[in-house]
Amino acid sequence: MNPLKNTKCWISKRIRLCKMNLSDLLYPGNPCRRQYVTNLHQELLDGMQLDFKATNDLIGTLNEHLGARMAAIKIKKGGTIKENCDIIIQAMRDIQKQIWKFDKEMKERLEPGVYQKLYDIKQPELEKIGVVQRILSIILGEATTSAGAIAVKLICSNVLTVAVNKLVALLLQIGVFVLGGIALSALGLGIDIILHAILGAVEKEHLLTSIQSYEQHLVEFKEASETYRCAIAEVNALVKNKAKLIEIAGVSNCQ
Repeated sequence: MNPLKNTKCWISKRIRLCKMNLSDLLYPGNPCRRQYVTNLHQELLDGMQLDFKATNDLIGTLNEHLGARMAAIKIKKGGTIKENCDIIIQAMRDIQKQIWKFDKEMKERLEPGVYQKLYDIKQPELEKIGVVQRILSIILGEATTSAGAIAVKLICSNVLTVAVNKLVALLLQIGVFVLGGIALSALGLGIDIILHAILGAVEKEHLLTSIQSYEQHLVEFKEASETYRCAIAEVNALVKNKAKLIEIAGVSNCQ
């Protein structure tokens, strides 16, 4: 260990603490506000981790049943919120490209009237699954009933598409938000480091503005994130409940 380096780190930390103590004297409510901002930050991270897992679950389903070749995504622990938002946004867009690719294949290989029936909510789901499974068998060599049901859910239902679009829009907002520049690892280093990451802002007005903006983004993010994960759960349920596919194909469990 380098004694000089340790001394410099100790001095640097003491300076930050002194600055914070002075700020706390001027603005007694700041410590509580800092802790609240930290809690909001942790809630966002927890939600993002769940979204990463759900996205990887969907990627695994696409790879296994629809012949996709997508790589799983990983949280960049040393990266910022924005960097991790960008990772999951790119994965979502790649998933959308896969769905559009299958939709294009269906449109090119089916008669116009048959293709339109895939989007007709009045048409029996099992008929749609049979049509899609037949096309998938041509494309992939063979395709299971699960593959047909998954493709129908992804292509013919806009539930996942709407969920992805909304979540992507929110992640883009969060990525450019002032707290988007904080590294994920900052949480483990203490409140003083997090405050330093927030551009050194400890004034009451700035903290209040950060809290209000963060609260708004977090509420919207939680709602969109839950809808997104629920839509993915519906798709994965079609694989897990193979024995009930005929009975529940296309039925939404999250409405």
